[in-house]
Amino acid sequence: MTHLIEIKNLNQIDSAAADFLALTKKHRLIAFYGEMGAGKTTFIKALCKQLGVADIINSPTFSIVNEYGIENSEEKVFHFDFYRLKKAEEAFDFGVEDYFFSGNYCLMEWPEIVEEILPQNCLKVQIKELEDQKREIHITNLNL
Repeated sequence: MTHLIEIKNLNQIDSAAADFLALTKKHRLIAFYGEMGAGKTTFIKALCKQLGVADIINSPTFSIVNEYGIENSEEKVFHFDFYRLKKAEEAFDFGVEDYFFSGNYCLMEWPEIVEEILPQNCLKVQIKELEDQKREIHITNLNL
């Protein structure tokens, strides 16, 4: 089953992120698909804000993974950008499985590269850029 969240303009991103988290509350592994510039990092920033992350959120393009703390909690958010990896096996070099099975949020950009090693319970999210800066967020695997 697929669910759709529409963002008509950037002013709606925080409410869209809140809706997304309410809809996906039992999911911690979330893979974000979309073209360059579709808004993956921008949406992840909004999600982190809704979760209570006070850190500055940047795309982890060069570090591959950034770790953020959630205020008043011991939970963490791990933000991945797999763009620079050449093959899925490279993810094992930095212990990706430890992150996946930590119970913390794992928000992943460019998951196509590691798709073969993603756990089955990973939520798949497609962000589509439309005209006039509108976005559609398609969520699949929600019933896992």
